[in-house]
Amino acid sequence: MLTRNPTDTTAVRLKSLLETLLQTPLPVRLRAWDGSEAGPAGAPVVVIRHRRALRRLVWQPNQLGLARAYVSGDMDVEGDLYDVLTRLAPLLWQAPGVTEVPLRAAMGEALRLGIIGSQPKPPPEEMAVTGARHSRGRDRQAIRHHYDVGNDFYRLVLGESMVYSCAYWTSDDPGYGLADAQRDKLDLICRKLELRPGQRLLDVGCGWGSLAMHAAKEYGVQVVGITISAEQAAYARKRVDDAGLGHQVEIRVQDYRELDDGPFDAISSVGMAEHVGTGPYLEYARILYGQLKPGGRLLNHQISALRHAPEESHQRGFIDAYVFPDGELAPVGTTVTLLERAGFEVRDVHALREHYARTLRAWVTNLEAEWSRGVRLTSPGRARVWRLYMAASALAFERANIGVNQVLAVKDHRDGTSDMPPTRTSFLA
Repeated sequence: MLTRNPTDTTAVRLKSLLETLLQTPLPVRLRAWDGSEAGPAGAPVVVIRHRRALRRLVWQPNQLGLARAYVSGDMDVEGDLYDVLTRLAPLLWQAPGVTEVPLRAAMGEALRLGIIGSQPKPPPEEMAVTGARHSRGRDRQAIRHHYDVGNDFYRLVLGESMVYSCAYWTSDDPGYGLADAQRDKLDLICRKLELRPGQRLLDVGCGWGSLAMHAAKEYGVQVVGITISAEQAAYARKRVDDAGLGHQVEIRVQDYRELDDGPFDAISSVGMAEHVGTGPYLEYARILYGQLKPGGRLLNHQISALRHAPEESHQRGFIDAYVFPDGELAPVGTTVTLLERAGFEVRDVHALREHYARTLRAWVTNLEAEWSRGVRLTSPGRARVWRLYMAASALAFERANIGVNQVLAVKDHRDGTSDMPPTRTSFLA
C-alpha cells in the first residue's frame, strides 16, 4: 500500500506513487512542479515539470514512458546525466510492467494528484515506420528519420571528422582528440583492406564521405560510396568536390540491393549492418561477396549484442521509437557465421568496445558544450533524444552490455589462396 510521509508535500506523494508503480525504491531526488522535493539528499535531481510526465508513465510504465516524459520536456534532469542513468538503469531499460495490485494501490493517489487522464500524444520526434520490415521503402523511412536530422547538427555532435562510428583511440595525450582518433580509425580500415593505388573500393553506407575521401587521398584508390540518405549524399559530394577528389570518389544515393557494377578490390561496411537486420543479413553478405574480386577483402564494422533481453521482453523501446527504427544488434558469432555462409573466409575479429564508449562520451561533450545551438538546429526534443541515446549507449559499452567489432573477411580464390599475409602486424600498428 502507499505510504504517506507526514510532511505530505507533492514531491513526497509523487515519490511514494512512483515507487508503488515501479515496485522499487527511487535512487534519485524528485522535484515536483510546485517546487517541493523528496528523496535522498545529495542525489541528482529528476524534475517533474508537469503532471503529464506521470500520466505518460501511468500509460507506459516502462522505458518508453520514461523516454517520452524526458524527450517532451515534461521531465528533466539536474546533475550528471551519466550518474542519473546509472541509478535509473533498472527503470530505464528493465522496468517491469505494472501489475494489477500496485496499480490499484496507486490509483487513488494518482487521482488526487491529477495524473489520471487520457494518454498524452507521443512527442513528435517519435517515429513509427510503415510497410514490410526491411523492405526498401521502410528502410528509407528509417534512414531518413535517423540521418536526415540536418548536416549542421551532425557536425556539431561529430566534430570536424564527420565520422559517425566508433573511433580508434591510439593515445592518451591531452592534445590527441576525437578528430585524431577518427583519422586513426579510417586509416586502420584502409590498412586492413591493404588498399593500393588504382584499386576500386566500395563503401557501403558511406555516411558523409569521410572514409571514401581518406582512402582516395591517402591510398590512391577509386571509391564508390553509397547511402540512401539524400542529405548525407549531398554533403559528401560537396566535401569531395571541395577537396578536389571528384575524379576519384563517386557518391551515390543507392540501396545496396541495387549494386551491379562490381567487381571491387575491397569493400567497407561501417555501421551499416545494424540497419540491414539479422534476417536479411545473409542476402546482404551474398551481395557484397558477389561484388568482390577473388582475393578481395571485406571490412565489416558492426555493433554487437553482448547481453540478450529476456525472450518475453518484446515491448517497443526508446531506441526503436526515437533513434534506430528496425535497428538490430546480433552477436558477433552470428555475424561471422552468416559471412561464412555467404562464402567469405573470416580472417580477423577485432573488438573495439572501450573505444566506442570513449567516442560516445566525446560526442555528448560536443552536444552539451553547444546545447543552445543544437536545439536551434533541430528541436528541443531531438536534442534530448540524442543526449539520452549517446549517454546511455556510452554506459552500455562500458558495462559490456553491447560491443563493437571489426570483422575482416576475404573472398578466396578457387584454389583456396587468399592473398592475405600470415600475420596481423601489417595493419595493427
